[in-house]
Amino acid sequence: MLQAQEPTLDDFQQLEGCNEVLNVTRPDIVRSVHEAYFAVGVDCVETNTFGANHSALGEYDISGRVHELSAAGARLARESADAFTARDGRPRWVLGSMGPGTKLPTLGHIGYATIRDGFQANAEGLIEGGADALLVETTQDLLQTKASVIGARHAMRQLGVDVPVLVSMAFETTGTMLLGSEIGAALTALEPLGIDMIGLNCSTGPAEMTEHLRHLSRHSRVPLLCMPNAGLPILTKDGAHFPLDSEGLADAQETFVREYGLSLVGGCCGTTPEHLRQVVERVRGLTPPARDPRPEPGAASLYQSVPFRQDTSYLAIGERTNANGSKKFREAMLEACWDDCVEIAREQIREGAHMLDLCVDYVGRDGVADMAELAGRLATASTLPIVLDSTE
Repeated sequence: MLQAQEPTLDDFQQLEGCNEVLNVTRPDIVRSVHEAYFAVGVDCVETNTFGANHSALGEYDISGRVHELSAAGARLARESADAFTARDGRPRWVLGSMGPGTKLPTLGHIGYATIRDGFQANAEGLIEGGADALLVETTQDLLQTKASVIGARHAMRQLGVDVPVLVSMAFETTGTMLLGSEIGAALTALEPLGIDMIGLNCSTGPAEMTEHLRHLSRHSRVPLLCMPNAGLPILTKDGAHFPLDSEGLADAQETFVREYGLSLVGGCCGTTPEHLRQVVERVRGLTPPARDPRPEPGAASLYQSVPFRQDTSYLAIGERTNANGSKKFREAMLEACWDDCVEIAREQIREGAHMLDLCVDYVGRDGVADMAELAGRLATASTLPIVLDSTE
């Protein structure tokens, strides 16, 4: 919708494709998109700040503008929301969009502290610009998701305010997130961060989201959201085409509200104002059924959740990746033979461990550096949760 209004290269300040710059140079274009959706009856819109984060703006060498462009995007959405509320008295809300960026911290593309602090600047700008809630969306890497949520918490503490934090994950057609995380692992890892809502958006259409929503409905303690694409994209000579029509999206969202008790529904890629008009007509006035979630306590790795449910007589924690309990592991660590350390972990996996203990405490060593090195390696070399074991 932004591109359809043919912004010029000058509008982009010579940064072609950086849509967030339009918040400053062409507020009329951005405002028109918000108005198109409010006009069909939606309760809330997202800010034009999906890429207003350290790594995405860093691609244009303007990472120092995260706060500026975030605040400008939130102000535009706030102005539109308030204008529509003034007409009929019905509240409208602004969701501050915090996109995933372009780098995956789990794979070492960017440091955790760097990405966390970038998301803090993103969140501070959104809150100062008038966002009612922060939407950590289209998340693909659980470590990136955590960095976003913690960055948002730091922003709220810095500003002395408290707004809801919503998390929306992107699951591929494989059934997992980009790095292989299952829905159970995601819920186990993210819910304890104190988020206010959890759900899915992007990557697929509603048909592919059904089983994930069923799991969340059964186990999540917090309310649920869903913003699917208009089906799986089909590549044509004119670009991506999204095949799901507005009636199909409305059918799916009504079903999700009725069957899974969703509290927030909308649309992502390919969903036009007409799609949302029909969704509004179908779900407005519906009362989601009360859910009776049965939380499943457990521990999660990047890939899977291991419930604290013992089918055997004990839960086995592999202790050989412990500098105090294993001479072989300690010597490999002291010599920085990291591959040997990982192989010791894998031996325990093959022997049936349910989790891996990791202890690097040793006199004279930099425990922080050793823990960062080995925890990072084990996180992707094993599908088992890691028990971080330290006297520090």
